[in-house]
Amino acid sequence: MKVLIINAGSSSLKYQLFNMENESVLAKGNCERIGIDGLITHKTAAGVEVKKEVAFPTHKEAFMTVVEVLTSGEGKVIDSVKEIAAVGHRVLHGSEVYKTSTLVTDKVIEDVMAFRELGPLHNPPQAIAMKACQEVFGKDVPMVAVFDTSFHQTMPPKAYMFGVPYEYYEKYSIRRYGFHGTSHRYVSQHYGELKGSLEGTRIITCHLGNGSSISAVKDGKCADTSMGLTPLDGFIMGTRSGGIDPSVVTYIMNKENLTPDQMADIMNKKSGFLGISGISSDCRDVQSAAAQGNPRAQLTIDMLVYQIKKFIGSYAAAMGGVDAVIFTGGIGENDAKVRELVCSDMEFLGLKICKERNAEASRHDAMFSADDSKVEAWVIPTNEELLIARDTMEIVAK
Repeated sequence: MKVLIINAGSSSLKYQLFNMENESVLAKGNCERIGIDGLITHKTAAGVEVKKEVAFPTHKEAFMTVVEVLTSGEGKVIDSVKEIAAVGHRVLHGSEVYKTSTLVTDKVIEDVMAFRELGPLHNPPQAIAMKACQEVFGKDVPMVAVFDTSFHQTMPPKAYMFGVPYEYYEKYSIRRYGFHGTSHRYVSQHYGELKGSLEGTRIITCHLGNGSSISAVKDGKCADTSMGLTPLDGFIMGTRSGGIDPSVVTYIMNKENLTPDQMADIMNKKSGFLGISGISSDCRDVQSAAAQGNPRAQLTIDMLVYQIKKFIGSYAAAMGGVDAVIFTGGIGENDAKVRELVCSDMEFLGLKICKERNAEASRHDAMFSADDSKVEAWVIPTNEELLIARDTMEIVAK
């Protein structure tokens, strides 16, 4: 079975085509600048790269171009679009309605659009992309929606409720939802595969990148997670503030005479690494500046490490202990220095790393805890697209 995986944005359409017989990627690419002038970058498993400018007035034309490059020219990997048995879509927000991945229907598309207030940047283009996909592939090709929020639906009310009047939960579904669910689910499941079982395990999964979140996973199910109603909550990220005293928001708004949208823009796009360091939203740039003695860059790294440590400690307390801490995502998989700083002085928790193993642990499955550590430390590279493909195949097969 060949499965096409789609991750749509307002002006982009990322895709991967999987051969699920051996879970290999046949081709992947990205349609950029949808609605403007358009550019597609397409790469095959054999190393062939196709890059060309194409007009993408809408997502429909982007899908048509994806079909074209998959079935013809230098980047051809299949003879016909009929070889694609199903399409899996990554969807940001499923509210409380979608607790698992689900077969796409017109009602599902309507619901994804209806949740736009919960995911204003992601849900509308993802609903539009699903509709466009139907138009290009036809409704005979089954589609599956895999929600970033679904893995976190196992959280108990004590973890997902906020301390605001209960009526706002009843009226507006105000609660903690959590994100990066496909990543947290993939790495926790893969850890279970490596160990033989997830039964009785207490894992803390750290998805660290430009956007970051941490989850407490008990017996393979999410018990708590750092992101909240939106992906803004938690700890500092590339341009997001992470969790702050809510009074900071109203105080700055009053002082600067800002609208809610302007304040949201500051917290989502001008804060985090960029806002504190004044240098960059990229952790590598900030680390480089810190190494050269920049005090604000050093403060940024100190804040990141400190806040991650606090989440690990609090989740260990919430689960009554921890068996493994897993690092994934762009920073988690590649930045040995951040991993070392986060895991330092954690012996009280039973976590002790081997610096030599940590230095060699990047970009592949690797345990880098010391031999006498009671808690395991791991790098497990995430593969959200493969998880979406697996869900898609499983649901379609039923």
